[in-house]
Amino acid sequence: MSVLYSSLKFLRFQEHLAALRERRVVAPVHLRIKPTNHCNHNCWYCAYKVDNLALGEEMVEQDSIPEARMFSLVDECIAMGVKAITFSGGGEPLLYKPLPEVVERLARGGIRVATLTNGSNLKGRVAEALARHATWVRISMDGWDNASYAQARGLRGDPFTQLLENIRQFAARQSRCVLGVSFIVTQENHAHLPAVCALLKGAGANHVKLSGVVVANDGIGNNRYHADFHQQVAEQIRLAQTLNDDRFTIINHYHQLEERFDKSYTTCPFLQFLTVIGADCQVYTCQDKAYRASGRLGSIRDRSFGEFWFSEENRQRLYALNPAEVCGHHCVAHGKNLAILEYLAIDPDHGWFV
Repeated sequence: MSVLYSSLKFLRFQEHLAALRERRVVAPVHLRIKPTNHCNHNCWYCAYKVDNLALGEEMVEQDSIPEARMFSLVDECIAMGVKAITFSGGGEPLLYKPLPEVVERLARGGIRVATLTNGSNLKGRVAEALARHATWVRISMDGWDNASYAQARGLRGDPFTQLLENIRQFAARQSRCVLGVSFIVTQENHAHLPAVCALLKGAGANHVKLSGVVVANDGIGNNRYHADFHQQVAEQIRLAQTLNDDRFTIINHYHQLEERFDKSYTTCPFLQFLTVIGADCQVYTCQDKAYRASGRLGSIRDRSFGEFWFSEENRQRLYALNPAEVCGHHCVAHGKNLAILEYLAIDPDHGWFV
């Protein structure tokens, strides 16, 4: 079975590695675009909304990328040679009305497309566009039935039942798009992992990625939350993995949670591979610093993305970022940074002795 999640994908892009050695800037391989900050869910742990987490300090929930600016941005990305774009939040990206046409234009331009979503709007025209063109769709969830799902997300009615139906309908399209679920493990839901994974397998999901909820800006606070049930989670994941077969996989990222806070390195090479554009038309270093002054690189509201990205001001900001000083929060790129920095540090003479 092909590997979907890996810290070694950077090895395919030798031009970017050469640029890092020479302190140059090349077009990012991958962009995360946050088309809108509006969301129809209110998750209790959402880093963009809760006061005790680092993200979202400057996020305006009414912001959306203007339609005309979005389509010009699409053309700029195609011209720059960007390889892939993931739509994410901020808000719920599938609520962005022009998204089906945006996906179509990106696909025509040769850019691969994916999205993170809560799945509530994975239907109709946007689902059709994603089924035709997306490489993957990944649904974030946390509940195991209607009551638990509604409580975690501030919803009413039968939202869990509706979500499972959206998954079934999307899977029934029999497209090449990989349909994954990112299940956020919490104190409330950890005992239900095998059962909910079985439901998702039955609905047609291709995999479930299990990740621990982030509830603090530092590793100590986060580990304190998980300490009381950490061992039980390991057993639940072991049981869930008995569901694995040639069409369904449990991916365990829960064990990586405690490793993603403290940084000993003083540069962030992953910035050359993935960057973020917010609904406010600002470019940010990464999703973990989006809508924060410390992560803001600059605006593309009144200038092209290419003009900004290749500017000297951006080059200086990219190479000036010091994760050891400003990135003590949770970081999804931490493992990738460690791998890239180790690769770049290999002694050229000793490198022959593989």
